[in-house]
Amino acid sequence: MTDNPSSSYSSGTPTAKALKPKLPWKTRIYITFLSAFSDASRRSNGTINRRLISFIDFRAAPNPTPVRGIRTIDVTVDPSRNLWIRLFVPSDGAGRRNLPIVVFFHGGGFVFLTADNQKYDIVCRRLARKIPAIIVSVSYRLSPENRFPAPYDDGIDTLRFIDSGGIDAVAGHLADPSSCFLAGDSAGANIAHHVARRWAGNGGWKKVKLLGLFLIQPFFGGEERTKSEIAFAGAPLVSTDSTDWFWRAFLPEGADRDHEASNVFGPKDLEELEKGFPPAIVVIGGYDPLQDWQRRYGEGLRARGKEVRIIEFPEAIHGFYIFPGMADGVKLVEDMGKFIWSHTKQEEDADM
Repeated sequence: MTDNPSSSYSSGTPTAKALKPKLPWKTRIYITFLSAFSDASRRSNGTINRRLISFIDFRAAPNPTPVRGIRTIDVTVDPSRNLWIRLFVPSDGAGRRNLPIVVFFHGGGFVFLTADNQKYDIVCRRLARKIPAIIVSVSYRLSPENRFPAPYDDGIDTLRFIDSGGIDAVAGHLADPSSCFLAGDSAGANIAHHVARRWAGNGGWKKVKLLGLFLIQPFFGGEERTKSEIAFAGAPLVSTDSTDWFWRAFLPEGADRDHEASNVFGPKDLEELEKGFPPAIVVIGGYDPLQDWQRRYGEGLRARGKEVRIIEFPEAIHGFYIFPGMADGVKLVEDMGKFIWSHTKQEEDADM
C-alpha cells in the first residue's frame, strides 16, 4: 500500500524544528502533572508505588445502559490471574448486522493503567461509535509484578477466549470474529504486534481471523540511542529515563533492550516473520522520542514483504489522540475506521 497522501513520511528526525510542540494550555498542564506523578511512582529498586499512582488513575465503571449509543460490559477471561476484558458494544449495531471486532491493548509502558481507566474508557467508546466496531479492551497483567511474556500470554489467550465463543452471550449476533483486528498504543501496540505473531504462528483457530493491525506509536527500543531519542530525551511521559526504566521492569532479569520483545527485527530477533502476519498501519508522531524505532519497524515489515502503511502526524506528541482538543486525534480515528472497513470488505468480497 502507498503512504497516506494526507500525511507525511520521512526517514529522519526533524531536528531543525522547535523541540516543544504546540499544545492547548490545559493539555500541557495535565501532561506535566501526569508525568510528575508517573515519574515519582517509579522507585529506583525497580518497584512501583501503586498507591501513589492510584490518586490520578481515575476509573470508569461498566454501564450496560447505552450512553451515546454504546454499552459496556466487563467479562472475566481467567480469574486465576485476574485477566478480564471490557466490551464496548454499539447498542443498535450502527445499522449493520455484523461488526468487526477490535481487540485493543492500552498503553502505559507495560506498567500503568487498566481497561477501566477513565481516559481509555472514553477512547474505546469513541472507537466503537465512530468506526463502528465491537471493541474488546484487554486488562492485561502489569509489570514489574508480571514481566515478559505475561501481557503477550494474556493477549493470545483473549483471542482464544473470543474464538471459543466467550463474548457471544454479551455481543450477540453483532460480533464477527472472522473480521478481527488488533490495535493498541505505545506498549499496547507492542503487545498487539507480538500477539499477531503468535496468532499467525499457531493453527487451530475456529472463528478468529486477524485481518489487520493498527499500531499507534508502538513502544519499541534497543541499546542504540536514536536521533529522535536524543532530540526529545526529556519528552513528557516517554523521556529516555522513563522508557529505560519501563524496559528494565518488563524484560526478563538480565536482558538488555536488544531483547526480541523490544528490538523487533533486531540482532536477537532471529525468527522469520510468520507467513500469515496481517497487514499493518503504523502511526508516528513528530514529537515522539520513539519515532525512529517506529519507522524502523515499518521498514522491517516492508523488507519482509508485509503490507504496511505509515501514517505520520508531524505535530503529534506521544499519546496525542487520548487528550481532548487534539485535531489529529479525530483524523486518527477516521483513518482507523477506513482501514478496518476496507479490509473487512476485501474479506467479504473474497468469500463471495
